Amino acid sequence: MKAPADRRLQLEQTWSDKPGLWGFLTTVDHKRIAARYIVTAMLLMFLAGMLALDMRWQLSVPENTRMTPQLFNESFSLHGSTMLFLVSVPLMEALGLWLVPLMLGQRNMAFPRLSAFSFWLYLGGVMTLWVAHALDITPDLGWFEYPPLSGPSYSPGHRADIWAQMITFTEVAALAASVNIAVTILKMRPPGMTLARMPVFLWAQLISSLMTILSMPAIMLVTSMLIADRMVSTHFFAPAGGGDVLLFQHLFWFFGHPEVYIIFIPATGFVSQIVETFSRRPLFGHSVVVLAIMAIGALAFGLWVHHMFAVGLPRLGNNFYTAASMAIALPAGLQIFCWIATMWSGRPWLATPMLWVIGFIATFVIGGLSGIMTASAALDLQLTDTYFIVAHFHYVLIGGAIFPLFGAFCYWYPKATGRLMSERWGRWAFVLIVGGFNLGFFPMHFLGLMGMPRRVYTYPPGMGWDLLNQVATAGSAISVLGGLVFVGNALWSFWRGEHAGSDPWRGSTLEWAGLSPTPPYNLAYTPAVTSLTPMWNGGDPLRAYDGIALERREVLITSVADAAPLYRQRSASASVWPFLSAIAVTAMFLGSIFTPWAVAIGSVPIAAALIGWFWPQRERTMTGLLRKRR
Repeated sequence: MKAPADRRLQLEQTWSDKPGLWGFLTTVDHKRIAARYIVTAMLLMFLAGMLALDMRWQLSVPENTRMTPQLFNESFSLHGSTMLFLVSVPLMEALGLWLVPLMLGQRNMAFPRLSAFSFWLYLGGVMTLWVAHALDITPDLGWFEYPPLSGPSYSPGHRADIWAQMITFTEVAALAASVNIAVTILKMRPPGMTLARMPVFLWAQLISSLMTILSMPAIMLVTSMLIADRMVSTHFFAPAGGGDVLLFQHLFWFFGHPEVYIIFIPATGFVSQIVETFSRRPLFGHSVVVLAIMAIGALAFGLWVHHMFAVGLPRLGNNFYTAASMAIALPAGLQIFCWIATMWSGRPWLATPMLWVIGFIATFVIGGLSGIMTASAALDLQLTDTYFIVAHFHYVLIGGAIFPLFGAFCYWYPKATGRLMSERWGRWAFVLIVGGFNLGFFPMHFLGLMGMPRRVYTYPPGMGWDLLNQVATAGSAISVLGGLVFVGNALWSFWRGEHAGSDPWRGSTLEWAGLSPTPPYNLAYTPAVTSLTPMWNGGDPLRAYDGIALERREVLITSVADAAPLYRQRSASASVWPFLSAIAVTAMFLGSIFTPWAVAIGSVPIAAALIGWFWPQRERTMTGLLRKRR
């Protein structure tokens, strides 16, 4: 959709941020906010990877004294908490914040200031955990902090409190981003994009956001209850006072297992778009894939107890959760068959993003098969505290989420930067990361079957575990090398990469309709959708609508079911109040680690910041109808 130069200039002036530090602090541009999420999470992924390599080095030989038990516990806790709470979910939401408006042909999210607030609060959670690590008060009870070990009797000091408040930071930020994504998809689709014409990526983001909204209050509740036990002597998890330690596990895993699919489901959206583009044909079984995502989202809430098979629950309940855990493999399998059928019936182009998809399918199938094994309560009872679970867990999360994420990064990199990543170095990174990952984690299945327990910092000689641990350590080092090649490729391509043009892959969805790199206003006109693949409409030019204001920030609101235009709505301008609100909330959360009075005192600056945020603006919302542009 080409636009006159004066129109583009007017839109640029309307949607651009102010230069300098003030613009950095006040921006509500979804692309800039998402980029900050991605850069921060990628840096944390590198740091967590270094911790993992350090732990593997410790375990490479028996009776290694390189790390003390305390240091190992801290490294394990920091690695797990960072990867699960500060990397995996935020990265998936960041891709949603960046791509959802582009794929809808909109100029921003439904709640732009909420996007900014979510990032600043997420950054507060990052600083809480990693500054505590720098000050040598790292949480040391794992990424799950089970009581009674995390209770006041067994964990003095503030390590457990820091972990619990880090969870609160990140989950409030995730809820803010999820509400934003869900509302944007439901109420800001372009004319003609009915629910049946939504790309799989949008369905995946919608279902994942709804799952976040439903599950994450549970983890926020349970960490608040833990802090209350520690700070004000309640007895939620203290049996002596009528509490129950298993209540913590139920609430934690009611969030914890849906979280696995909150991470996995957006990855299915990445894979679906990549497979469609590089197979040069519409996705086979679009409705089947969407229904499978819905089924996974529903079933994910009914199998959390398979993490608790070893705690002594009634066997009848175990049977139910065994069946549910096995049943969830069916919709996942349907998705894989649809992706393979798309490639089989198309003309596959094995560019780097497609290689990551193939690596994902192969790796995730292995993780899925081991997951079906551990779904059996009888077998899980034997394997639950062994390295078999470590292997399964990483095959599902790394193979099922991070590999598609790398593919998505390569696929949409030209859209963000206007340049292509090097195919040669991209293939090297793929081989090193995937090969090193399998070399590192596949032997852990055998270590688990041979009885090696997880969460131990060393082991005695003569157990027969030495060689497999050395192989696993070598594989981890190769993966880290591949990660460095991947990052180096991205940085080199940013300045020296080949210019990509607006649509280098000839993609099928609306984000490829605009310029690359994407300007602040995204698209000059509001597009109209007539099919599942609007950019492949038989060579017909993409239709567009006019009528959205140029001199002020406006977005189009449409109906939920059939995306009929309803009215124009003013979009929030740049503001410092999300930043100030996040600082006020951060101060309250941090203060509550040391005194419960911080909740009461901290509510005052939070209320002041929110008043400034929601203070009525002079310019009123404009309504009206769109005009079709021929």
